[in-house]
Amino acid sequence: MGSLSPPITLPTLMFGSLRLLQTETTSFILKTMPFRQFRRALSSSSQFRYDKSPSSPNTLLNFNPNKVEEAIDFLCQQKRLKEAVELLHHIPKPSARTYSTLIAACIRNRALEEGKKVHAHTKASNFVPGVFISNRLLDLYSKCGSLVDAQMLFDEMGNRDLCSWNTMIAGYAKIGRIEQARKLFDEMPQRDDFTWNAVMSGYVSHDRPREALDLFRMMQKGDSSNSNMFTLSSALAASAAIPCLCHGKEIHGYLIRSCLDSDEVVWSALLDLYGKCGSLDEAKGIFDQMGERDVVSWTTMIHRCFEDGRREEGFSLFRELMGSRVRPNEYTFAGVLNACADHAAEHLGKEVHGYMMRLGYDPFSFAASALVHLYSKCGNIENARRVFNQMPQPDLVSWTSLIVGYAQNGQPDKALHLFELLLKSGTKPDQITFVGVLSACTHAGLVEKGLEYFHSIKEKHGLIHTADHYACVIDLLARSGRFKEAENIIDNMHMKPDKFLWASLLGGCRIHGNLELAKRASKALFEIEPENPATYITMANIYANAGLWPEVTKVRKAMENRGIVKKPGKSWIEIQRQVHVFLVGDTSHPKISDIHEFLGELSKKMKEEGYVPDVNFVLHDVEEEQKEQNLFYHSEKLAIAFGIISTPPGTPIKVFKNLRTCVDCHTAIKYISKIVQRKIIVRDSNRFHCFEDGSCSCKDYW
Repeated sequence: MGSLSPPITLPTLMFGSLRLLQTETTSFILKTMPFRQFRRALSSSSQFRYDKSPSSPNTLLNFNPNKVEEAIDFLCQQKRLKEAVELLHHIPKPSARTYSTLIAACIRNRALEEGKKVHAHTKASNFVPGVFISNRLLDLYSKCGSLVDAQMLFDEMGNRDLCSWNTMIAGYAKIGRIEQARKLFDEMPQRDDFTWNAVMSGYVSHDRPREALDLFRMMQKGDSSNSNMFTLSSALAASAAIPCLCHGKEIHGYLIRSCLDSDEVVWSALLDLYGKCGSLDEAKGIFDQMGERDVVSWTTMIHRCFEDGRREEGFSLFRELMGSRVRPNEYTFAGVLNACADHAAEHLGKEVHGYMMRLGYDPFSFAASALVHLYSKCGNIENARRVFNQMPQPDLVSWTSLIVGYAQNGQPDKALHLFELLLKSGTKPDQITFVGVLSACTHAGLVEKGLEYFHSIKEKHGLIHTADHYACVIDLLARSGRFKEAENIIDNMHMKPDKFLWASLLGGCRIHGNLELAKRASKALFEIEPENPATYITMANIYANAGLWPEVTKVRKAMENRGIVKKPGKSWIEIQRQVHVFLVGDTSHPKISDIHEFLGELSKKMKEEGYVPDVNFVLHDVEEEQKEQNLFYHSEKLAIAFGIISTPPGTPIKVFKNLRTCVDCHTAIKYISKIVQRKIIVRDSNRFHCFEDGSCSCKDYW
């Protein structure tokens, strides 16, 4: 030991009342000694030993490489990678095991910088890594997304095995650099099932499903034994993404012949295939055959039912899931809640909310955002705000849903105040958020404020104006009769105006009777969607309001010649968990006689209060009495009347309509709310109207 540095003497190390004895391990030293002190000791000596003399006042430490490697192992276990890497410099010749341990720890913790230092140390110490350690370094660079470093190492490697090639291919495929992955795939000397699946799944996940299927056919021609559950699942996913039911069924047939169809991964891929290809019955057949259904399978099947319009079946499956041993996740809840929102099924949404409360849902999850969306869209803005306030960190979807909810529920001031709170919170708004903000300005008639927000989208927030933004600002200006400004914006847009913008302009022309501009808007709409009856109806209304009945006749004749039929007005109301649907002029409801009788009595009271039927928008050039009769049977009036006679006095009434509420119905419902002393909420295709004591939340600006 004469050639070594003399042993150093350190103060006695204490942990509480314990004295460090010679039997203690390096891990204990690191637990009890500050790392800086441990490192200084290493810098002073390459070895340590314990003084065995019980009378010695100090503990003598003698450091050696084995103890340092033991310290590195311990630090890696503690995820103290920076300190572990620093210790490399105290080992003259680190072993392959030490390098391997450090690289593995860097992979686990995705510690790219520390991994690079280890790699650099191998070169500085003239260590020649074998293929195993090189592959670990490749894996580190690949998983950390540093493909430039990975490629440099790959090019330097003298020996490469199948793992080396697969790591590079999978790394490129994962980040979407499919061409590089395919180039390596074509160059490699041999392939296994992992290789095929890495490239195929890369094609599928980056929206290139046809190339994935081409590769699958190439694999089958070469060596079909490479087909396993992963490659077959990727092929099924590619068929679903196209979507191509024919190719999917071919693969399904192969699965059955290969006896691979019982695997859970494959079952899920088959379920997704048939669902996305619109073959819901076959998807349900696959679902029913599955032995073990996980939450992904349940969620997929439930969502497919909703997407296919089979609402009751979707809700029924969800109830079945709640009775099973499988616990729904946030995606399941979010999908069901969004379906409830789309169908205005608030009572079902409340059931789901209650179930989530019992399970203890995560307030940070998508499901919490879906709850805000549900209540906002169903007009229960109080519940929406309550859920929002319970979220520790509301996401942008929640902020936007509530802003839109306030705007649509006749509370634009609260919508704009909430937007200002969003900005103060540090959350960055997106284009969809501004659609809600501009809608709030439109509903409130805040033209200058709306224009200010419109210009801020680009100038202040660095976002690009979308077609929806232009449609909103044109709606804002047209409703206010500021047509020159609206035309100026249209003529200077960076994109071609879409149907929503022209429809907004046409709506403003209807309000203000701007016939010439209405002709321009309708001409554009007839070119974009010549079969849409709404344009014909609006133009006929404009002509009728101007007393131009020959023009109304021309419009109606054009509709008849093209076979265009006006979409019938439809309203629905839920009473005791049963939905009752009414069409305009409906006589099919079991209570229709009672409804008509009640409306007759109500009509007399309304006229006594000063109500005068607004017949300006009745298309037919018929007698005034007939026009009043046509208005009398509008679907929302039938639904409201049924709601009133079917519920106790004072019960709020909530009605939903597929079209925009007409001017006469809007006026009539104000009178009805005052006469019957009820809050009446009507959600039409545009917004919520809350009628109470003779007034509406929209303040007649809609």
